Amino acid sequence: QLPTHSLSITVAVCTISNITSSYTGAHHPSVNTQIKTEQQNEQIMQRLGEELLNHRAITANSYTSWFASGQVSHKQLQAFIVQFSVFSNQFLIAQLLKMLAANSLEEMRASKEILANEIGVAFSGSVSHGDTSEKMSNDEQRFGAITGSIEGGRFHFRAAHFELLLRCAESIGLGFEDLGKRELGSQETLFFCDELRRLYGSTNYQVSAAASFAVEHWAAAGFWQELENGLTKLKAQPQYLQLPLTFFSWHNKLEANHAHHTREELKEFYVSKPMDEDAFIVTGNTMLDAVYRFWEGLEKQRLIILH
Repeated sequence: QLPTHSLSITVAVCTISNITSSYTGAHHPSVNTQIKTEQQNEQIMQRLGEELLNHRAITANSYTSWFASGQVSHKQLQAFIVQFSVFSNQFLIAQLLKMLAANSLEEMRASKEILANEIGVAFSGSVSHGDTSEKMSNDEQRFGAITGSIEGGRFHFRAAHFELLLRCAESIGLGFEDLGKRELGSQETLFFCDELRRLYGSTNYQVSAAASFAVEHWAAAGFWQELENGLTKLKAQPQYLQLPLTFFSWHNKLEANHAHHTREELKEFYVSKPMDEDAFIVTGNTMLDAVYRFWEGLEKQRLIILH
């Protein structure tokens, strides 16, 4: 069972049996073939590190670096929550498209895991994360586990990601009507949402996989930690003592728990599917360009809203 999650999007991969059956003939690949494949894996990972994973959306996010300081005005905080809610809510469309475009039952189920969790079906895994210092809080436990499957999980309206973000928004003076709707998005936010639909939700498997890989690494690169750091500092102020952080802290733990899976997932994809490396890198960078536009829009917005 590969771990699944919401905003942190996994590359759809085949099972080991799918990978083995992709070789022609009944015999297993030779030792030389296995060695060559491992060398190819390392080569593509090195190339991705140099040509994709050093994108500024991953390495130079000036907005979240600023946000982590906690020097955020009330209006800036409200503006951030509104734009993030638009992205979070509109992502459901991209995830549905990805599910409908699945090439196999396994891929469809993996997409359903993410979509169902987004709308309120909790994962059925353990609510503990790693060592005892990383145990989930009571609020996070009520939101659900960060591993496992929706199989056997329970649906709760209040476990929907949008509803959790709504509770955070309500504590700072925003309401349901202020969140999530497309018309509330800035030009940059809507560009990001549209590119998610076009690339992440593409019917072309390689396009979708490249976009997924890029977004997964962006999500695991630390921006959730920076957002949580900034909100934790705000929560220490008297006017924000009741600010719920669970939406952000839960996603932060989720990404920390899933970051190490992405390399192995790409290796499985590389073995099991024909792969045009150049096209994969171009698509991944195009997706990350859209990610960067989203944060760039928030950076422009916060400079306009100085107080």
